[in-house]
Amino acid sequence: MRGLLVGRMQPFHLGHLQVIKNILDILEEVIIVIGSSQLSHTTNDPFTAGERVMMVTKALAENGIRASRYYIIPVQDIECNSLWVAHMEMLTPPFEHVYSGNPLVQRLFTEKGYDVTEPPLFNRKIYSGTEVRRRMLNDEEWESLIPESVVKVIGEIDGISRIKQLARKEVSEV
Repeated sequence: MRGLLVGRMQPFHLGHLQVIKNILDILEEVIIVIGSSQLSHTTNDPFTAGERVMMVTKALAENGIRASRYYIIPVQDIECNSLWVAHMEMLTPPFEHVYSGNPLVQRLFTEKGYDVTEPPLFNRKIYSGTEVRRRMLNDEEWESLIPESVVKVIGEIDGISRIKQLARKEVSEV
């Protein structure tokens, strides 16, 4: 069986990793959809789809998860919720089960007849993209919240400098 997991992965953190491991304990394969792939270079969505794919790929490899067990697919948002599930089905391999903590995503897939599970969240107070980005902006310790390989990717792309510059730009526009 194959499951579908949708997330922005801004950035990929240990909570994402734990959810994927839990899914792979149950199913043979998981489709990891990089949601809102058209968004980048804002404080809420600082990383490009390609950078997020790199983060996920390297983190899964670092944790011994074979590439034959997952697919990573960037998907752009569409502005019509009633067509969103069909959009996913068109862009991904077939799947039987959906994992999401997002109530809208849960509702849309349930209405189309999919089995939907809300994955247990792994210490959501600290393992969230919002918290990781907040710590980056405030020069607080963030590296322990994400896989080591993702720390390296963020360094490689100068991600901290990008987030800080974007935050300054957004403040100056207010």
